[in-house]
Amino acid sequence: MSIQKALSIELEREKDNTLRMLKVLPNEQFGWKPHEKSMSLGELANHIVELHNWVSLVFNREVLDFKVDYIPSTLATKEELIEVLEKGFEENSKVIESLTDENYFSNWALKAGDYVIAEMPKAGAIRFIITNHLIHHRGQLSVYLRLLNVPVPGIYGPSADEQMPVF
Repeated sequence: MSIQKALSIELEREKDNTLRMLKVLPNEQFGWKPHEKSMSLGELANHIVELHNWVSLVFNREVLDFKVDYIPSTLATKEELIEVLEKGFEENSKVIESLTDENYFSNWALKAGDYVIAEMPKAGAIRFIITNHLIHHRGQLSVYLRLLNVPVPGIYGPSADEQMPVF
């Protein structure tokens, strides 16, 4: 199996997991926060979708500088988020198809001006900065849903709100 195929499978599965979460978001609660220091439901969902779509920002450049390159997404509905997630996946697939081993293992940095937040091979950035990061925030989103009494969809298996299949 090629690096491209393995990465494509992982990114598609994580996109599908996020899609299940986005479909149940209550649009009327996008401004809700569980705590004053927390992101709102809408901000958190936007950030998760952004992270999915950072694949090109890792593989097509050497540096992502928050002070220069980052404008937070401000989509206002789950429908908009789903559309951007799906379109982003199409773009991610094109980027991954053109990926070379040299590009996969070349260096990448996440910065805020002169401050280096993280520096690693792009292979590590995909796992650490994108995939692990979005899984972390998707977990937070599941807690938000629970607190809002929205049934939580299963991600890596059934949730407490879904019936376990009979084997």
